[in-house]
Amino acid sequence: MSDDSRFDRIRLLEALLFATSEPRSVGDLAQHLPDGADVEELLGELQQLYANRGVQLRKVGNAWAFRTAEDLAGRLQIDRQVTRKLSRAAVETLAIIAYHQPVTRAEVEEIRGVSLNKGTLDTLLEAQWVRPRGRRQTPGRPVTWCTTQAFLDHFGLSDVRDLPGVEELKAAGLIDQRPALTALSERGLLTESGHGEDTESGESGDDGEADAERLDPGFGEDLVPEEPADEADSDGEDGDDSARAARGAN
Repeated sequence: MSDDSRFDRIRLLEALLFATSEPRSVGDLAQHLPDGADVEELLGELQQLYANRGVQLRKVGNAWAFRTAEDLAGRLQIDRQVTRKLSRAAVETLAIIAYHQPVTRAEVEEIRGVSLNKGTLDTLLEAQWVRPRGRRQTPGRPVTWCTTQAFLDHFGLSDVRDLPGVEELKAAGLIDQRPALTALSERGLLTESGHGEDTESGESGDDGEADAERLDPGFGEDLVPEEPADEADSDGEDGDDSARAARGAN
């Protein structure tokens, strides 16, 4: 076999191995070469050609593949910033910590009104916006949380005291300015009568008297039929006579 023919086969092996990211077996490579070609010998020569290159030919089990040189692996690492949108629970938790710090997990749950998922704090910790500050000197010694310098940098604050106040949040439309009862009613948290669960359960208490006072004094009078006066009087007299007769007989 001439040198040109041998070199052409090595080039073909090189192309086959570069064309796939998965290791290829000797039998698979031999299907693309002429019958009787010594594939393993040709692979050995190709491996020597790439011995000092950034990409090297390696034997992986019973297959072969091109791989990055081991001494260059650490220098090829690429850091990418991935933008992720915070969940509503994470935003609410971050706001509570920012405005009430140092605050415990139980206090965050009490303010939000729902249990705090462990992944929520993990997300804020990964973003380096919150950190443990210490332990509250109460039974159980719960961990307290506060914001970090990274939180201030991200939101362009020099100090937590620069956070917007209630009036600023109202002006920005971030706080509901309507009366609390109206807001709760629109969310279905109040009954139509406005008395909450006690009214629904039938425990009226003083509300029954208040409802009675609000009724028209003449409400329902037209629904009761009036009895004739004469019949009522005659019935009364007949009743009295019958009673007297019964007492006389005794």
